[in-house]
Amino acid sequence: MLVHFNESELYVCVHSWFNPGQFRLYSGGLAWKKQGGGKTIEVDKADIISVTWMKIPRSYQLSVGTKEGIRYVFKGFREQDVSNLTNFIQKNTGTTPEEKQLSVSGHNWGAVDINGNMLSFNVGSKEAFEVSLSDVSQTQLQGKTDVVLEFHVDDTTGANEKDSLMDLSFHVPTSNTQFLGDEERPSAHIFWQKILAIADVGSSEEAVVSLEGIAILTPRGRYTVELHMSFLRLQGQANDFKIQYSSILRLFVLPKSNNPHTFVVITLDPPIRKGQTLYPHIVIQFVTENVVEKELSLSEEVLAEKYKDRLQSSYNGLEHEVFSKILRGLSGAKVTRPSTFRSCQDGYAVKSSLKAEDGLLYPLEKGFFFLPKPPTLILHEEIEYVEFERHGAGGASMSSHYFDLLVKLKNDQEHLFRNIQRNEYHNLFNFVSGKNLKILNLGEDGQDRTGAVAAALQSTDDDPVDPHLERIKNQAGDEESDEEDEDFVADKDDSGSPSDDSEEGSDASISDGEKEKSSKKEASSSKPPAKRKPKNVDVEGSEKRKPKKKQKKDPNAPKRAIAPFMYFSKAERANLKNINPELSTTDIAKKLGEKWQKMSAEEKQPYVEQSQVDKKRYAEESAAYRGAGAAPVDVDSADGSSD
Repeated sequence: MLVHFNESELYVCVHSWFNPGQFRLYSGGLAWKKQGGGKTIEVDKADIISVTWMKIPRSYQLSVGTKEGIRYVFKGFREQDVSNLTNFIQKNTGTTPEEKQLSVSGHNWGAVDINGNMLSFNVGSKEAFEVSLSDVSQTQLQGKTDVVLEFHVDDTTGANEKDSLMDLSFHVPTSNTQFLGDEERPSAHIFWQKILAIADVGSSEEAVVSLEGIAILTPRGRYTVELHMSFLRLQGQANDFKIQYSSILRLFVLPKSNNPHTFVVITLDPPIRKGQTLYPHIVIQFVTENVVEKELSLSEEVLAEKYKDRLQSSYNGLEHEVFSKILRGLSGAKVTRPSTFRSCQDGYAVKSSLKAEDGLLYPLEKGFFFLPKPPTLILHEEIEYVEFERHGAGGASMSSHYFDLLVKLKNDQEHLFRNIQRNEYHNLFNFVSGKNLKILNLGEDGQDRTGAVAAALQSTDDDPVDPHLERIKNQAGDEESDEEDEDFVADKDDSGSPSDDSEEGSDASISDGEKEKSSKKEASSSKPPAKRKPKNVDVEGSEKRKPKKKQKKDPNAPKRAIAPFMYFSKAERANLKNINPELSTTDIAKKLGEKWQKMSAEEKQPYVEQSQVDKKRYAEESAAYRGAGAAPVDVDSADGSSD
């Protein structure tokens, strides 16, 4: 566990509550960095007022109190680390660590010790538990002997803890000698007033400012956003989140390329949790041109003393700017805006796909951010290498217009951003190389060694093609092909039933009639060419073919089985239309086909199972139909010849 120790610095891998990380002591104070990146805690030695050791199950705990009333707790120290750390702390910070013992007797009576804004409950000389009075949201005096404390509900604690402390009740008898009372004010009343003075209860009852009807993409819904002095609250019809400002790492204000919306992203550590889903990023979408005017519910004294040079009494401007400025002033979080990168359309991001979702990839000064879903933040310091790849989907004509970007992290995790347009390559490459990130498929001289990118850029056609157009045609078909399926009449020689096992490995949306034509064409092409006499030659010498009569539809014939993609389209079309009402029928078909191709086999399985059930139904109905005898068919109309 002990990583490094010398006269000026000491490193130990410990846990801060439930998060593993690296603890560092140096002559100027202490610091703790979360393993894998994230929040970094730094405390200057001048701000340290107390240091306490405590033996807890399986390890030791170090508690550090500061002048601001914040108590930092670090767990996971070994017994042999205690002496080294004690000497180092005493020598470099001038504070002598104390030692406390943990009460494990289970007794629920004892004495209360209030030190700053920390309240500890002691059983004899041992400590049973400790709470911060700054987390108290309400306190009530019940009767003459009971004091109830209610705590802030911080949804970010749900990411690491299964349970949260909601309320705590103290019974203070009138015979209590620690808080002496009188006939008019019993001991419980004295204790309650002391907590009121320290906890500053009620200071955050009224929101500093509220914004109603805000569209949040993650977690999805329309919310009323309330900004209080110490926390942010999101109130929706189904969800209600309360987030302490101490959990906010950074704010991102990112306009969408060629779009009237702007993303404002709140990055959290720890994340909020709803059920089993964690939300490390809150993605808010503002209408860029919306203008609002807001007055802050703060007195001039509070603005001058607590928020000097950070907040104004009123704001007037674009809604996303007003929101980000007020949140930055209240929380102290830094704001990240678009970098110097510009796309070919002079936007701040490039269009790409991650997993099965389309979105925007923002190259930022210190990382990449993919939005809106799944929101993925990748810091440059976490990247092992990037690789420009030839777009793998479809044929050469499609892949020459697109390329993929693979980002490999130092923890072996990979992110593949697909379907980036070819004309974005040079801007993106120059940005990546300018950040001194390792590009895997380039040599030391910067030349492409694999030829993958060169192949993607060699086309001279400047008109981008839709990589999913041909795919949609093959999968979804058109109205004419669907109509032919309904006119299909089974007979005794039918061998192209979609219930055959051999069809499952092929494109299920291609009709049997097309397959039959294709097989006949392949069979004829394998024979040597033979001279044939032209039939029905007109006076100009061109062949005159006899028009083929359309076969009559049997109303009793069973309806053809539906392909998995068509089940998927039926399920998703209405939802996609509601989200994007401006899209045409053709655009919706393209979107559906694109999403279908990016889905994994597991995601497609429900629709495949529906299709298999339908195939079984069709096979049974076809057998019954043939057994009962097909309806009379005009042979001359069916094959274009007569007996």
